[in-house]
Amino acid sequence: MKPYDVVVIGDANIDLVVAGCNEMPEPGQEVLVNDMTLHVGGGAALFSLALAKLGMKLAFNGVLGEDGFGQFIRERFLQSGIDTRYIRSSSKYNTGISIAINPEKDRSFITYTGTNAELSLLQLDMDSVVLGRHVHLTGYRGSRNHEEYVDMARKLKRLGLTTSLDVGWDDTGEWYKGIFELMREVDIFFMNEVEARRYTGCATTERSLQELSRHGRHVVLKLGEAGAMASVGGRMSYRSAFEVDVVDTTGAGDSFNAGYVYGFLNGYRTEQCLLLANACGALSVSRFGGSTGVGDRAAVERFIREKIAHTTDNWEVAQ
Repeated sequence: MKPYDVVVIGDANIDLVVAGCNEMPEPGQEVLVNDMTLHVGGGAALFSLALAKLGMKLAFNGVLGEDGFGQFIRERFLQSGIDTRYIRSSSKYNTGISIAINPEKDRSFITYTGTNAELSLLQLDMDSVVLGRHVHLTGYRGSRNHEEYVDMARKLKRLGLTTSLDVGWDDTGEWYKGIFELMREVDIFFMNEVEARRYTGCATTERSLQELSRHGRHVVLKLGEAGAMASVGGRMSYRSAFEVDVVDTTGAGDSFNAGYVYGFLNGYRTEQCLLLANACGALSVSRFGGSTGVGDRAAVERFIREKIAHTTDNWEVAQ
């Protein structure tokens, strides 16, 4: 047995969530809001917190500032059982902060990237990798860092580890076609439906998944309130989403990823992985903060059973 189930590399920052901000202040004005709450943010960090709640043992690779916010994140990780020894400290930048305004409606953000600007896949501590059985990668930037992702994925495969990657939104608009090469090297490839259409040029989600499955053996598409689809070895699967009252959509995709990876590492069938992932995503949006709503494994399974009690579905935990 290895010390870590999953080793993660990626972004971690502070999310300051501002609720009930109905107008932005003019210069010299003050606007009162309903609430402000402080949370751990960043896709890799939210994925890690959700997966740790499900009972997985994790080590996190990232960069934080030598400041109070960096300490806040470290403490939250430690409280969740996440090993923080591989997190680097920066003397150049402060810990990143993202201010989310009205997350329950049309979200607006003010973001300081901070120490996340120093992130590089080359900083993945290989001492942590050899102590794990799966590595979750984030931070892909198309042609800017494509070669290091392909090289790292191949290196991890040679070491006998499985890998997952959430490609994320391409803010450059490049939609680099080299992504198809990387898909062949990664065990689980996560995208949302908009990203899939941009990369493939297909008009529908179904056609996009068919095209992606030509390059990757295991592709998962997140469809938001419509649920999720997966193609594993060319076999397509679909699960509808759970209906919940949406409070804050921050981190929903990362919580979804955590549920899916948990199922994958525990030998669940694809349909069960999708069901668990949808449940984690639904629980995530039910509360403010990207990982606050996701509970432990028992709580997630209870949520699933309650939701499907009056349907023809069954929740059978793979053993």
